[in-house]
Order: sequence, then C-alpha cells, then structure tokens
Amino acid sequence: MSGCFAGIDVGTGSVRAGIFDGDGKQLAVAKRDIRIWKEQGDVVEQSSDDIWAGVCATVREAVSRAGITAADVKGIGFDATCSLVVLGAEGRPIPVGRHGDPTRNIIVWMDHRATGQADRINALGSPVLDYVGGTISPEMETPKLLWLSEELPESFRGAWQFLDLADFLTWKASGSLARSVCTVTCKWTYLAHEQRWDESYFRRVGLGALADEGFARIGTQIVAAGTPLGSGLTAKAAEELGLLPGTAVAAGLIDAHAGGIGTVGARGGDGGVLDRMAYVFGTSACTLLTTTEPAFVPGVWGPYRSAMVPGFWLNEGGQSAAGAAIDRLVRLHPAAPQAAELAKAEGLNLNVWLANQAEAAGGAAAIEKLVGTLHVVPEFLGNRAPFADHLARGIVAGLDMDESLGSLVGFYMAGLAGIGYGLRQILDAQAAKGVRTGTVVVSGGAGQSALVRQVLADAAKVNIAAVSAPEPVLLGSAVLGAVAAGRYECFDAAMSAMSEIEVVYPPNAETHAWHERRFTAFETLQSAYRSLRG
Repeated sequence: MSGCFAGIDVGTGSVRAGIFDGDGKQLAVAKRDIRIWKEQGDVVEQSSDDIWAGVCATVREAVSRAGITAADVKGIGFDATCSLVVLGAEGRPIPVGRHGDPTRNIIVWMDHRATGQADRINALGSPVLDYVGGTISPEMETPKLLWLSEELPESFRGAWQFLDLADFLTWKASGSLARSVCTVTCKWTYLAHEQRWDESYFRRVGLGALADEGFARIGTQIVAAGTPLGSGLTAKAAEELGLLPGTAVAAGLIDAHAGGIGTVGARGGDGGVLDRMAYVFGTSACTLLTTTEPAFVPGVWGPYRSAMVPGFWLNEGGQSAAGAAIDRLVRLHPAAPQAAELAKAEGLNLNVWLANQAEAAGGAAAIEKLVGTLHVVPEFLGNRAPFADHLARGIVAGLDMDESLGSLVGFYMAGLAGIGYGLRQILDAQAAKGVRTGTVVVSGGAGQSALVRQVLADAAKVNIAAVSAPEPVLLGSAVLGAVAAGRYECFDAAMSAMSEIEVVYPPNAETHAWHERRFTAFETLQSAYRSLRG
C-alpha cells in the first residue's frame, strides 16, 4: 500500500478516527463516547485526559479494522470543537470550575458561563471586534479566559498553557506548542492578516497579564493548518496511538472547518472553493464561506485570513444549536417516548426514525400537510448568526392537543424548516454585503439524510450538495495528514483528489410559496421575542 492517512475528529459527545487512502477512500472508522459534565448556569466541561484516551483507542481500532499496519499510516490530522483546555505545570490538567476537580479541565465551546464577560468586552469596543462580526461570543476564548481570571484566579495564574482543543491534541501527538492559525484566529482574536495579537485589546478587556508575558501561554508560534509539526509523532504518543514515531502530524482545524476542507474543494459539480459554502450540520451548525477579499458581515464571524483554506479569507456563521435543537424539540412532544421505543426496536436513533416516517408520508414535498399550524424557531441556545444574539431562545407556536406520532413527525419537520430558515438568514446577510453563494455543501451527522438536505434546500432557497465521502469531517482531517506528509503539495490538489460531489438537491418550486410565507412568520416570531425581552 502506497500510504494511508488518519483523520481524528473530536466532537462534543464522541471521538472518531478514520483511515483513508491517498484517493480519499474511507477504509475504516472507529468511535468512542467521551464524558461531559453539565451544571446549572450553562456550565459544560470535559476532560483532556478522557479525550486523549478516546483518541488513542479509536486510532488503534481504526487501524486494526482497516487491515493495515502502523507503517502504512504516513500522516495524521486532528480536528476538534473550539473548546478551551487548561494545563498546569508539566502539562497536568487543572480545574476550570469551582468544584476543584482537575479532571474537568476543559470549558466546552457551548459553555456560556462567560456571557457577562462577553457583554462587557462588547461594550468596551475594539477594532479587533470588526473581525468577529462586530460582536464577540461567549463561545469564544477571551471571554472564557476573562471569566477564569476573575472567578478562578488560582487556576488562571497556575496555568502553564491555555490551548484550543485541536492544538492540545497536536501538542500531545508531536510535543509542539505551535497553534493552528484556524483556532487562534477564529476563537482567540489573533489577527492572522497582520500576524499578531492585539496587545491593546487584551489590556483593555482585563487580560493584560497575557500581554505582559508576550502571549506565551496562548501561542507565540502560529502556523497554517496542515503544517507538519515537530519531528512528527513522539515516541510516547506513537506507543499510545499504536503508530510509528516520526509519523507526520499536521497542525489541526476546528471540527467544522475540517468539514469545510472535506467538501468545498471537491471535484465535480458546479463551481469550486469560491462558489460554495460549507454547512457542517451536527450538534451545532457552522457555515464557512471562502472569499478572495475580506467581507465584513455584521453578525457573521470573520473575516479571518487563512483560517480554513490557506491564502483566502473566511466568514463563519451558523447556529448554536442545530442537531441539538432538533433533539430538544422532538423530546418535548408527548409521543416522544413511544417513538423512541419504536426507533430502538428498529435499531435507529429517534431523528432517523422520524425522518423515515416523514419520507413514508410524502417527504419534503408534503411538508405543508405534515407540519400543519406549527411554527418553530429552534434557537434554544441563542442565535449565533446573523444576529449574534446569545439571549435568543426557542419558540414553538401553533400547538394543538394532538399527541399522536403523526403530530410528532410534524414537530420534527417544522424544526428542520426552522433550521433552514436560519440558514437562509445567514445567506441573505452575506448577499447583502455582496457575497453570494450558489451551492451549500452539507456535512456532519445531522445532515446525512436526503430528507434533511431537501428540506434545507427548500427552506433556504439554495442548492444543497453532498460529497461521496460518508464522513466528510474525518476526511478533512485526513487531508491535513496527507498535506503534512507531502502526499499533496497544497490544499487545492488534496481536496480535489480526495473528495467528490456526489449529489445536488435543488429547491423544489412546488413548495416555494409555502416556505416564503413560513419564512415571514419565522422572522415575525424572532422579532416578537426580542420585543418581549424588552
């Protein structure tokens, strides 16, 4: 075998490892669930030790399943959620909560404990905020760092390194503290287009200690994704992963951005990187739009230089809860327990079972009949884009007394339409600034269904495409490994060689008028809730 590449994806609830050949063919995948702690106050935490153990177990299993040897793996790439990892002396975990448990040393991306800090940072203002859509989010790292410095000063002072989760993984693998330009630019306010941290911003918001240290704890070496790190896998990491020392380790990506690498540059279909927007539909949803010149879109993060495809600008939007919003929505319905039992009997998760029921009842073309009077704004965790409103909340309107399974299917379809209308708002906001998208390429576990893709196409009024790879996010990480190992000279060549557009779902003209009316109602409900908040 000429060489294989490992892609490792650390999501919110699980670790997955995939083995791919040089043409992008998936040879094997392994998965492990990871621990997560949730507490009142929007506190969500994880353990870096637990995650690394999951990484090691999945890589070993995936290599075994692929029927290859450790020597066949020439490069390894990592992606992960944009969660904050805190390490003390000698890389030991230290606590990020008042519980004092060092095991819990990660503030997860969806943790909103730093909402107050984010509000204060936004009120102070800074030119830095122009590069995060004008408003910083509590999902980003400087509000979380400020929370730590104010609420847990011992942990803040005792920290040796603060790392984005993807950068933690590459450090564990290679020993290199180099940060990916993707992570620090998108979530830490690094100005990649100027290749610097803005010292005045950190001092202004109350994190002057980091500036005093020359930013040594948040990254002084910033490199492009796919850059080979150190001397490859260290002996210790190689032993834990079941691979060979020296195997190329690539600088990583945020998980959604790996989905972008695995999709937007795929061969086939219309257009290319600059004509397509990635839509990574998982627990949350992330939109990734590549441009040649910076586009400043209020409420949409960025523009970020080289944060996904080197040499290009990136705008990042999305929905704070997407797959998680659908999960939350359907479980509110009285028929959810019954449906869950039926799904379990068929070996399916609840949402897949509901999609099958909807397909049997006519699918996306029958959405008007299935949904009836229901309207859903699925913003249970706020609006990430284009309103950057972390106080937005979910709305369900038009409820009746129907407790049947058919009513539950309508709930599910109304929620999907709501996700699609949120996507349309992002596309409209970008178009208002002169950046238009002809095709949205979907990836992520929640976007694998043909029904979901068609509803998104109809609700957002855009072509939805999908690639042939069954795991585009994992493939994106494997592309990193292939570039780091020298299999391909650049991302363009690697993306085209390893990924291919398989199917395109155009909007259905027959449901256009219905979705137009519903979109107007969707925006009316959003506005009404903002008014109610006063």
